[in-house]
Amino acid sequence: MLDATGYEGLKSGSMGRQNAESKHPTTTGFAERLRELRRQKDLSQTDLGERVGVHFTHISRYERGLSRPSADTLKRLADALGVSGDYLLEGATDEAAKARFEDRELLRRFQEVQELPERDKEIVKELLDAFLTKRHVQQLAAR
Repeated sequence: MLDATGYEGLKSGSMGRQNAESKHPTTTGFAERLRELRRQKDLSQTDLGERVGVHFTHISRYERGLSRPSADTLKRLADALGVSGDYLLEGATDEAAKARFEDRELLRRFQEVQELPERDKEIVKELLDAFLTKRHVQQLAAR
């Protein structure tokens, strides 16, 4: 949250605002992704800040590349925007990293499956394939 200086992630009594912020510049990729994702969700900086629990000025500084969120804030930003923290920070192109699961319960289940032994994961994949194939056949038959 905020420290004595009023800035997230900056140590109280350290440097002035400008020097402290220039010590932690973000890549433009993070700032651009954050701004683009926020706009895609049709959220103002104030709206996103309220969902994440930070003041809109923090969102503005993140989007301008002047500061970087804490790990906790990054997670809340990613959750609010429906992406992973990896995608938000690094623009990971891995499909799993940028997947936008609207169904959070389904996402949690897939995360649990990811922790299973390889053989169990193969069984889950086979079950999913069988279900999806059956569903596809039913849709074709209904035409």
